[in-house]
Amino acid sequence: MKLKTTIKRSIAVCALLLGAGSASAAEPEFTFKLHHMLPPPSNAHTNFLVPWADKVMKESDGRIKIDIYPSMQLGGKPPQLFDQVRKGIVDISWTVTGYTPGRFPKSTVFELPFMAADAKSVSMAIQEYAEQEMADEFKDVHLLAMHVHSPGSLHSRDKAIHTVADLDGMKVRAPNKTMAAAFEGLGANTVFMPVPQMPSALSKGVIDVAVLPFEVVKPLKIHQLVKHHTEIPGKRGLYANNFIFSMNKKAYDSLPPDLQKVIDDNSGVELAGFIGEAFDTYERTGRQAAIDQGNELYQLPESEIAAWKEKLAFVTEDWLKQMKDDGYDSQRLLDKANALIDKYQAQNQQ
Repeated sequence: MKLKTTIKRSIAVCALLLGAGSASAAEPEFTFKLHHMLPPPSNAHTNFLVPWADKVMKESDGRIKIDIYPSMQLGGKPPQLFDQVRKGIVDISWTVTGYTPGRFPKSTVFELPFMAADAKSVSMAIQEYAEQEMADEFKDVHLLAMHVHSPGSLHSRDKAIHTVADLDGMKVRAPNKTMAAAFEGLGANTVFMPVPQMPSALSKGVIDVAVLPFEVVKPLKIHQLVKHHTEIPGKRGLYANNFIFSMNKKAYDSLPPDLQKVIDDNSGVELAGFIGEAFDTYERTGRQAAIDQGNELYQLPESEIAAWKEKLAFVTEDWLKQMKDDGYDSQRLLDKANALIDKYQAQNQQ
């Protein structure tokens, strides 16, 4: 009887010890805060940030945990997201470069009119470009990836936009400084604002036209606030915004080499391509929401696109001159950006 009791007690102690060991193994060694501006139903949150965080946790065997805070839950405004990660207020952030004009000048080549192509190809292109050309602009953070969205469209409340002349006098949301100059050159009155402000601005008539990809139309319910959508089809679309996904340097440096490798394995060109593909896929979902709403979808014909390109040529010319005046080899940067886009478009079509 004594022997049985001893065996039972030994088994119980072993079970407790094993349980404690398992609980300990399940506890993350590093927990990081990831902050962004969009709501949980958004494509970026659901199809990029959450899967990325889950993959990092899995590949680190649970040693890295990433808590995601959407909709600016940790405070501040979207233009402050980069500084939040730079200063260590948060560990990781995802934001738009154009929200802080002048801070990432070399990236603006990808904002020029008719540089945009499918998001996967351009995202891979801008990431390779960033690795080779932008180390100085990212010296204060650890860059995880740059990427873009699919080519943007025009979404108007009341007036259909079928020609470049239709923009004259309209209040247009400018997605970045470069495109603000473009729309002003077309006779529009531009208003700059981050994406989350657009539903309110449309409903109150602060803007007549929301300029953005279909990918954010559905989560922000833009299709319920407008009647007309104008698409600019072709190998190169009207524009795209640049995004930065970055990590605080001290947070990254705090990781041991094996966990830094986990982060590195989930960074770079491959990650940029994954993000871009998610944006391309969800673009179709957002477009379908507009169709289901019964809105007008209009694609500019080739002759009209040629007119837009001719009228917007000054934007690229001004960019080349301004960047050269600022000490950059602007023609080389433009040529390189175009070559990288062509490279990844060809690669992704194979």
